[in-house]
Amino acid sequence: MTRLRTLPLTAALTAALLVTGAAAAAPAVPAPRAAAVDGGPAVTGFALGGATDRLVAREAHALTTLTVAGVSITADGRGVIRPDAGTRRLAGTARREGLRSELLVSNYSNRLGDFDARAASRLLGSRANIERVARRLAGLVAAQGWGGVNVDLELVPRRRAAGLVRLVRRLQALMPAARTVSVDVSASTSLAAYRSHGYRMRDLGRAADVVVLMTYDFHGPAWSGPGPVGPLRWQRQAARAALKAVPAERLDLGVAGYGYTWPRRGTGRTVSVAGARRLVRRDGARAVWHPRSGEWSARLSNGTVLWWSDARSWRLRARLASELGVHGLALWRLGSADPLP
Repeated sequence: MTRLRTLPLTAALTAALLVTGAAAAAPAVPAPRAAAVDGGPAVTGFALGGATDRLVAREAHALTTLTVAGVSITADGRGVIRPDAGTRRLAGTARREGLRSELLVSNYSNRLGDFDARAASRLLGSRANIERVARRLAGLVAAQGWGGVNVDLELVPRRRAAGLVRLVRRLQALMPAARTVSVDVSASTSLAAYRSHGYRMRDLGRAADVVVLMTYDFHGPAWSGPGPVGPLRWQRQAARAALKAVPAERLDLGVAGYGYTWPRRGTGRTVSVAGARRLVRRDGARAVWHPRSGEWSARLSNGTVLWWSDARSWRLRARLASELGVHGLALWRLGSADPLP
């Protein structure tokens, strides 16, 4: 999940109702595809809860898993906000398209416009809160027919690293073996750096079915000057560091399907791939391909700088995933990225 947003995840993230965890008979979950295309790596597509059935159907040919950013934890770390109708619908959409589905739970706060570090700490610092949240999530998975849970807790304090591992383990214990648990990890280039950011990589690699490296947001307008969103060299370094602790068959390489703007004044914003091209075309500017980073950039007449990652960028990341021998690729996100090949 990206740090900077122009739209809320979904209306569900601002709801105030807690999930009860009561489970109805679970719909059948499709067996995961071994690979998305021609024996290549597995492919996860992240989507917002408001994604349309048409969008999922358009991309299903290339996907193994649909992961829906649909729920967040409460600010006190004790509960999970109820998913809205759009999010619940997408579990059924994934089944109809023959995809495994995961319900993404995060600590993103629309009120803060960022990830809520205090909420994550309150959850992960309490065994009782971990148990309560894990049971509610397991209940949602059973009742709504999800294939599993994706844990996207960011800005995790180092002292809460054990709590993150404990949450993943409790989810595994509370759900049938057919349901998966994946965990998103902000990319770093050494195991020491992963630890300092609250990720015990070896333990997470044992506890989770898949560890998703968020190998994007290397540059962004809220925290750096202009530059590539996920440069290839950095992605390779981050993956190689993670592979020292996480088995290759449990590691996914994250891929950006979006871009950022850096205006001369004020803070930039996230743009879709199509939106970046549109800005460049309307301005009469020239887009420049950077082979070393595997991304595009442009400078508009008003001085705004753009960087974005598109279908050409995706092909290079698919090649990198094959080179590293990892489980697959994870695209943030459907509807912002170019259509998958």
